Amino acid sequence: MSVIIAPSMLSADFGILDQQVEMVNNSRADWFHLDIMDGVFVPNISYGFPIIKAIAKIAKKPMDAHLMIIDPDRYFENFRELGVEYLSVHYEACTHLHRSIERIKSLGMKAGVALNPHTPAHMLHEIISDTDFVLVMSVNPGFGGQSFIENTYNKIRKIKEIIKDHSANCLIEIDGGVSISNASKLIEAGADILVAGNSVFGASDPVKVISDLKCI
Repeated sequence: MSVIIAPSMLSADFGILDQQVEMVNNSRADWFHLDIMDGVFVPNISYGFPIIKAIAKIAKKPMDAHLMIIDPDRYFENFRELGVEYLSVHYEACTHLHRSIERIKSLGMKAGVALNPHTPAHMLHEIISDTDFVLVMSVNPGFGGQSFIENTYNKIRKIKEIIKDHSANCLIEIDGGVSISNASKLIEAGADILVAGNSVFGASDPVKVISDLKCI
């Protein structure tokens, strides 16, 4: 399977949102990545349902929503109604993580568990077999454009071993500081999905950057 590329709409120019969505539609990208922040779980607020609805009207590729919010279970049905196909919740935000994962799956979406940089990989042992993908934060969540955390490579390898040990059918997604310069090393470590924000939307030719990432 070739790597899945998911441009992060957090880095898009919202003044020309329709054009940015069409750019992703017409590129070699696989998913739209949606970063949802509440200003409580992380120190920033991103966008909510009206923006997601606007993206969904134009998007021709699956939407992957990453919930950086407290009590995410309140909104699962809303994301399903908007057409989200991949939904991840933070390990650190869910008191009853297994219940949350099962609820997402019962609504027909793929369920992911997101880990902050300080959360060790071994915390996944009890949930990995129930999870469709693990989202590894390679920056501290809350803001785009941060520097990549180098320990991410080791964390990916550890998660890959956990997946293997449990014979789990689970993908690994990387979010934060992904670029042409580190994509190859991330894939070698075991990454299946790359979320790219500033490296795509900040480029003079974002379609080419997406294509280059896809070809690695």
